[in-house]
Amino acid sequence: MRVITQETFGGPEVLTVVEAPAPEPLPTEVLVRVEAIGLNPLEALLRAGEFPPLLGPPPFVLGWDISGVVEEGSLTYRFRPGDEVFGMPLFPRAGNAYAEVVAAPALHLARKPAALSHVEAAALPVVGLTAWQGLVDLAGVSEGDRVLVHGGGGGVGHVAVQIAKALGAHVVATAGRSKREFVEGLGADEVIDYTAADFTTAVRGIDVVLDTIGGDTAERSLHVLRPGGHLVTAVAEESAGLVAEYGAAGMRFSRIAVDPDPVALRGLVDLVERDRLRVHVQETFPFERVADAHRLLDGGHLRGKLVLTVR
Repeated sequence: MRVITQETFGGPEVLTVVEAPAPEPLPTEVLVRVEAIGLNPLEALLRAGEFPPLLGPPPFVLGWDISGVVEEGSLTYRFRPGDEVFGMPLFPRAGNAYAEVVAAPALHLARKPAALSHVEAAALPVVGLTAWQGLVDLAGVSEGDRVLVHGGGGGVGHVAVQIAKALGAHVVATAGRSKREFVEGLGADEVIDYTAADFTTAVRGIDVVLDTIGGDTAERSLHVLRPGGHLVTAVAEESAGLVAEYGAAGMRFSRIAVDPDPVALRGLVDLVERDRLRVHVQETFPFERVADAHRLLDGGHLRGKLVLTVR
């Protein structure tokens, strides 16, 4: 099979397509013939050596988001050969998803909804599980809550807007001017153009903030939360000072680290099947053009996700 590996940290040019033996599934794992691979900003940071080395030093194979077809399984009743599945296997350990064939724990996968193509399904797991675990599991968003999603047009953000709306929340999102119409189309009740307005003066009385931007966003968001409000960040460091500052103000500060959660994955499937959630793919690239995809990933400011197609 073909895999994408790298021998050193560096720019997109270090990503190389090579031949490698297909993996052998362990008990309770399945072998998936991959159709599409979702790309995430974390992978660009890992490639460049700019993030704590989850995968250790090179060589390694990046990636976690996959959609494909089960070829075989080992001591698992969950799937049979021919089943179409998607998921985020093994995160934060190496998922080795930049490959034509992936061995994955069956528990980390779900049946692909018929409403999603393999490309769309591969784009969903990391961003969908991050948004779900932040809004549903951690913040407990419910009907009538006021939710602020920072970066409403990005990967996690555009899914979070839809999940919050499906939960019955009033959703405010920040986005650049070029993404305003896109974010409104996702169901956001208000969109704040961060290039023209300061969100700290544009909104108040927020119950839950989801931060997908980083920088000083978490600290500044303290000023828009209602008493007892909750900030959940997918990007900021959980510094003792910031936790203390939120606590002193009578608010909560939490950092979400996504994990392969079959219950949340089925929750995402349910929203897709009820036509309450769609995933936007900005662009697809063939497997061998992974370096071009990573150049676009490095540039940031994406609308939704980038995906590699394997066939």
